[in-house]
Amino acid sequence: MSTRPIPATVPADFADRRGFGLGQYLVCLRGILLREGLRFLNQRERFISSLVRPLLWLFVFAAGFRQVLGVSIIPPYKTYVLYEVYITPGLCGMILLFSGMQSSLSMVYDREMGNMRTLLVSPFPRWFLLLSKLLAGVMVSILQVYIFLAVAWFWGVKPSVTGYLLALPALFLSGMMLCALGMLLSSVIKQLENFAGVMNFVIFPMYFASSALYPLWRIQESSPLLHKICLANPFTYAVELVRFSLYGQIEWRSLAVVVACTVLFLAGAILAYDPSNGLLSRRQDAGVNA
Repeated sequence: MSTRPIPATVPADFADRRGFGLGQYLVCLRGILLREGLRFLNQRERFISSLVRPLLWLFVFAAGFRQVLGVSIIPPYKTYVLYEVYITPGLCGMILLFSGMQSSLSMVYDREMGNMRTLLVSPFPRWFLLLSKLLAGVMVSILQVYIFLAVAWFWGVKPSVTGYLLALPALFLSGMMLCALGMLLSSVIKQLENFAGVMNFVIFPMYFASSALYPLWRIQESSPLLHKICLANPFTYAVELVRFSLYGQIEWRSLAVVVACTVLFLAGAILAYDPSNGLLSRRQDAGVNA
């Protein structure tokens, strides 16, 4: 029976976390949030790419599909709307989705050679560190969404001021769900090169098999099977939650699905990163047996 050596970097009072007060937790949270924010500001290419993708859909594809894909009067809209107005919530979801996956990519890097490698062996609870990393990713995602909405305003997409404010909780919950999914996926990715497969088999199917680009009733008319897949896609409910909130309404089914999926994905990520039975445990066992 092999024994695992105790890392020298772990303090002697590792098992006793009762000494940590609210101030220490806030300092740790502030440090993680500040680092993620500074990383985003220093990576101008990341900022530009996060806006170019949805703006390309808004300016180019929406203009081309406007005459082809008409949108009838469906909730939350009270009249006919242009196609660019319809896809704007879906493009907000696109930003949240890609940002959540990018956050998971950074988690793979940080876990191997970045600051998370040190934080994961710190006396702070593992769940708190992962939740702080999650909140930092959501903060960056929401900032990108509101910058996109500011640009879309000049293109004729003009929800009310109340809609912009009410969209914040919906964006936060949707961002939490998608970032938690990205963190869960990062627990099984061992190399950065494998992230391209995640892009192709997770992000694009989630985005295109949803109500982001076309209403569900139109999907049902063309393909009942695809309609069922869209209904099983949690990203669909994130988009609808944002869509209704922009017009001062709450879509309760979408809210329930997003909250449930957030709890499920976050619990899975915390379990996967648990040193006793998750990803780190498997790697430590492999190292000891070798």
